[in-house]
Amino acid sequence: MRSVEYAIDLLSYPKSFGGNWPPRTKAQKVRPVSSFSYPPVRRRVFVSYHHHNDQPYYDSFSKFFHDGYETITDNSLERAVDSSNFEYIMRRIRETHLHGSSCTIVLCGAETPNRRYVDWEIHASLDQQMGIVGIGLPTIKWEGTGTWKPARLQDNIDAGYASWTLWQNLADNPQVLHQKIEETLAKSKWNIANTRPRMQRNA
Repeated sequence: MRSVEYAIDLLSYPKSFGGNWPPRTKAQKVRPVSSFSYPPVRRRVFVSYHHHNDQPYYDSFSKFFHDGYETITDNSLERAVDSSNFEYIMRRIRETHLHGSSCTIVLCGAETPNRRYVDWEIHASLDQQMGIVGIGLPTIKWEGTGTWKPARLQDNIDAGYASWTLWQNLADNPQVLHQKIEETLAKSKWNIANTRPRMQRNA
């Protein structure tokens, strides 16, 4: 295993990944993550997210963890595919976006539950018995003590298959990502819940 020390410039990262936005006239550094040891198995993961709202969080996530995982894929279907044909989209997801990945990470912001392609990506991931990890972004909507997530993701959290954590937990301890990925991959595939009708359109 190797250790990597990071010092992140907050000017290029969402404020929740380590602190508040710094003054624009002076770049500040968050505390470094020292002696961060990656696991010997470098997982290939796919990241599903609402690119219009949450691109800065994807960029931050991908940049921070790129040395720890074989790939973190930026393949938002809303940019790559313009089609309402479900079977065609699902084939593109399987062949182009999920091929070779063992786990799908869902970045959950304010509008993520409304995005049909996020639902379809989760659907395809579960069809391939991939692990699922949901990460609640600082923009996620809270409902009492719970959060508003994509319904298919919530189904699998409730079923004991998908793992869940918050963005701030990763900022406090990056090892949480590895723990959550390994946790979902160790779950029985019998726990997968994927019978919900797919979303037909964005809400």
